[in-house]
Amino acid sequence: MIKKAYIQEYGNRKTEPEFEGVKKVLESRGIDCEFFTIKRLLRDQLQINRETFVVGDHISMSHIFKKRSTQLPSSYPESLRKYLKRNIWETTVRKLIMNGNDDLINVFVKPKSKAKLFTGFVIQSNYDLLRLESLPKETELFCSPVVEWLSEFRVFVNESEIVGIKNYSGNETIQLNMDTVETAIKEFENSNERTSGYGIDFGILKNGETALVEWNDGFALGSYGLEKEIYTDLILKRWEEITQCDKLNS
Repeated sequence: MIKKAYIQEYGNRKTEPEFEGVKKVLESRGIDCEFFTIKRLLRDQLQINRETFVVGDHISMSHIFKKRSTQLPSSYPESLRKYLKRNIWETTVRKLIMNGNDDLINVFVKPKSKAKLFTGFVIQSNYDLLRLESLPKETELFCSPVVEWLSEFRVFVNESEIVGIKNYSGNETIQLNMDTVETAIKEFENSNERTSGYGIDFGILKNGETALVEWNDGFALGSYGLEKEIYTDLILKRWEEITQCDKLNS
């Protein structure tokens, strides 16, 4: 049972709107909340155990899970790849730089394992490859052709149920094909990749098809205005799922 929560701040009690909302919900449930900074986290000054809950950005949460050798799913799960409607391939910084040529123009590139290592971007010239020069050469990457999205939505799922849908880009009046969305979620839920809480992004392509943008783990998730009680329940459920089989101190 969660008795205490650590909420990330960036100095002077400045925090993300989502985190502030979670803090209010948890405190209304009688859970003590304490702010923390990334500096405190890196210095191992948080007492994290099975009765604590950590709410932080992707970098902070990834640090916690890496330290405990927690394996996290890919942003393109195998069970969902057919819903991408575009080719996704894997490479490394070394291979991409060595093979730089005109074939890479208008290719989208993003980190594979360290999701927030850098913000994904479109290669528009070989000059853009210089943005990768500072990274370790064996850093794994995802690449894909650039496609045109008319609209993009985040579908929030908690315990196999859709608990919210929020538009975050494009024309919100262009709606998703919910048959496609629900079928994709069902296939993911029936796979060995499933998790308890996540956000799965879908968009409408220029040709009108509904396609997967990417899958997002529920431990650190932009809410895009999702009701704070629902958002809190989702990320808390995912935290509890991870820590049940994690190496946290009891």
